[in-house]
Amino acid sequence: MHKPVHTLVFIVLTFLVLGIISFVFPEKGIYITDRLCIRYPTFASLFLEKKAEKTDISNIIALADAEDKAIETSPDSLTTVEKEETSPAVAKLVKVDTALKLITSIQYKNESKTAMANFFNSLANIANEEKSIRILHYGDSQIEGDRISDYLRLKLQSEFGGEGPGLISFMPVAPSVVNKISWSSGWDRYPVFAGKDKRVKHNNFGALAHITRFSPYATLSDTTQHKSAWVKVVTSKNGGPKAAAYKKIKLFYGGAQAKTHVELYENGTLNASDSLVAGGNFNVKEFNLNQGALLQEFKFKGKDSPDFYGVSLEGGKGVMVDNFGLRGSSGTFFNQINFGQLKQFYDHLNTKLIILQFGGNALPYITTKEQAYAFGTYLKAQILIIKKLAPQASILVIGPADMSVKVGTEYETHPQLEDLRDAIKKAAFDTDCAFFDMYNCMGGRNSMLTWVEQGIGAKDYIHFSSGGARKIAVLLYSSLMNDYNEFVKKGQ
Repeated sequence: MHKPVHTLVFIVLTFLVLGIISFVFPEKGIYITDRLCIRYPTFASLFLEKKAEKTDISNIIALADAEDKAIETSPDSLTTVEKEETSPAVAKLVKVDTALKLITSIQYKNESKTAMANFFNSLANIANEEKSIRILHYGDSQIEGDRISDYLRLKLQSEFGGEGPGLISFMPVAPSVVNKISWSSGWDRYPVFAGKDKRVKHNNFGALAHITRFSPYATLSDTTQHKSAWVKVVTSKNGGPKAAAYKKIKLFYGGAQAKTHVELYENGTLNASDSLVAGGNFNVKEFNLNQGALLQEFKFKGKDSPDFYGVSLEGGKGVMVDNFGLRGSSGTFFNQINFGQLKQFYDHLNTKLIILQFGGNALPYITTKEQAYAFGTYLKAQILIIKKLAPQASILVIGPADMSVKVGTEYETHPQLEDLRDAIKKAAFDTDCAFFDMYNCMGGRNSMLTWVEQGIGAKDYIHFSSGGARKIAVLLYSSLMNDYNEFVKKGQ
């Protein structure tokens, strides 16, 4: 017969056994594989260990809000045309709240700050540029959906002119705040940014580091049937009136075995009907828009799909900011793209600034300082490739944001994050690039805990919320424009 005392004894013995295990179980756990680890709460973590101390970010948030307010309430800037008619030889300064000391400024290898000179010079002489200058913002999931980039675009186009959201994919990795893309069945994405797609036998992946097709790779024959496909691009005004005011579309493609018929519709009305040539790895088909429509539809028909490298929505002279949010990427893919093709892209786009924002996807695999610096060495090699292909462009490297991992029962900054940040900064300085310390900007160690608590960090303790991304974008833009103003003043 079961008695209550038996239950009590069982419970006591169970807790006793579990307690003994908590004393003897390895603090760092037992690794089954490199990525699979069995952990068990220690006695200290349950009863003695102090909770992770959260970082006070009130000054940072106040600064971001003050900067945002100061920028939003500043007088309307001169347009490019007005600037040309008044004093085209005088570079304009940009309104920022100089009364406030930025928490984190852009860092340089030396006091001359030459790393951003090419970009700042192009920005200062925007009226003399033959076409729009481009900022290519490469990053991982921290920027996907046009986050951070959209604010840079909004402010820079307001200050220096330019229209359109820039280069986008027919099959974006994540939905954007500016463009909503839909497509017919049969489309597929072939990436290189997180490991080369083995279905692709070449390395012509374009500036976006992936291609899209409406039919699989196959050898054509006389009996191959024609295939039809469509893509719809809807642009909202969430990115501001400038981003929605594009006047032309450029279609970048190549690699088809046969010609492809294409039709472009604006709000359901036929705009153009033409053919896309076969072969090549850098073909550009340009369409002029005549209705100011915010709905474009491409209809394709052919035996073989071209490799589509992207479609650019753009306007007149000014600044364009392209968002390349590459989920899962660590930024170490540039060596896997055809250098000649990539150079054609950078030259055609008139690229003046390339932003590299990576590191978060490498961190989970880094367990030692040596591994962190090995990643920095690999990233340095990628930067050197970019500098060779786009010598006219400045490069701004952005370090990783604070990333929390669970240690025992508490979230703390990843133990190798600061080593990785330092390694990325060294790679930037070794290649004479500028560096923006996003980890320090958001408050440093354990700051993500507070960002999550205040609703500006995501519950995964890795990403920003949309509101958090906006605050980081404000601080980045302000730091960028402070240095630009300093550059202009030195040249006057």
